[in-house]
Amino acid sequence: MNLLRRHPIAFALVVLLLVTAFHPLPPLVDAVTGSVPGDVELERPVLYVALAPLSNVLDAFTFFSMSRAYWALIVWAGALAAWGATRPGTVRHRVGLALVGPIAIMLLGGATVLLPRPVPRLVAADSTTTIIDYHAHTEASHDGRSGWTFAKLAAWHARQGFDASYVTDHNVIFNLPITEPIRLLPGVEWSVYRQHVVALGPVRAVVRDSFGTTTPRMLRLFGELERQGALGIASLPEYWRNHSENLAAFVAAGADGFEIVNCAPKALGFPAPVRREVLALAQEHDLLVVGASDSHGWGQVTCVWNLSQAGTHGYRANRVVARPLALVQGDWLPWTAPVTQPWFMFRSLSWGERMSWLTWVLVMLLYRAMPRRQGQAAGIGILARSLGAREV
Repeated sequence: MNLLRRHPIAFALVVLLLVTAFHPLPPLVDAVTGSVPGDVELERPVLYVALAPLSNVLDAFTFFSMSRAYWALIVWAGALAAWGATRPGTVRHRVGLALVGPIAIMLLGGATVLLPRPVPRLVAADSTTTIIDYHAHTEASHDGRSGWTFAKLAAWHARQGFDASYVTDHNVIFNLPITEPIRLLPGVEWSVYRQHVVALGPVRAVVRDSFGTTTPRMLRLFGELERQGALGIASLPEYWRNHSENLAAFVAAGADGFEIVNCAPKALGFPAPVRREVLALAQEHDLLVVGASDSHGWGQVTCVWNLSQAGTHGYRANRVVARPLALVQGDWLPWTAPVTQPWFMFRSLSWGERMSWLTWVLVMLLYRAMPRRQGQAAGIGILARSLGAREV
């Protein structure tokens, strides 16, 4: 009981790791059917698993929707600041502790978007399947990360198992012959009236002003893309936020498909009921449904992959598989995020990751429990010296 009182956080983590093991989430979900795909596997590198506490937390930060991120970060930072401010000690000491928590949250946020690290990789059992991304950006986009070149974008995709990716910079057409380490395919993302349209294939320049000011004028872009021989895909979150009551007009105008998963924080809140409506509409009219990393160079992991089979068209031409932690963002109210995001993160762990967490908790418990001589400061050296003394 004394150990429990001294280390409540460690014991709470152990309980959470064990409880969530009885109600786990699968590593991947088919975003169309909701089933667990049996012909693909999410491979986690050894270092990713060894550093599971860091890997999983950074993934969980990456897969926040925008509104849930605001709630979680504000509540967590406030709770940690309050905890630090109420600890015993001088005013200066309490102020320092009150600042540590919010600063740690900020550092984790920075590490989420900037820190290079090992990432999971999708592997398909069928070698004829092409793992593809339909929507990604480089520094050529106004909101792309500086220095995020075509080579870096291709390497980012290759690390995660992609065979190809369309490059869809904002209003900048890509058409370069890049095939290594993966194929980069021609495309562009046109910004028109209250909607972004991802154009894939042999795209030519358009006069964007002619597709502005009204929804009917915007919808004419789909017909123009069809005349060019390109595919026009309605992007998230715009069609959901601005045109959800008028999606039949997109179909009538010649839209070739819809994004149903987009990893951008502003799009991860896409609700499951609306996704089901879009899927029903796409199935009825045999339209393509896709997932989009929407990478802009910020963040290290994607939440979605597409499995494409050559020679197929329309609704069944593409399968969308996604990380469950990303899909649940639209199913829970934003104010629940401080509790539900960790809960779903722990439910998403593999057994290897779970064991890694337990090992790190045990190491920290041993470190904290090591007896210290009076006046001896905490440090890793204490643990090393204690272990060395035991070996002698």
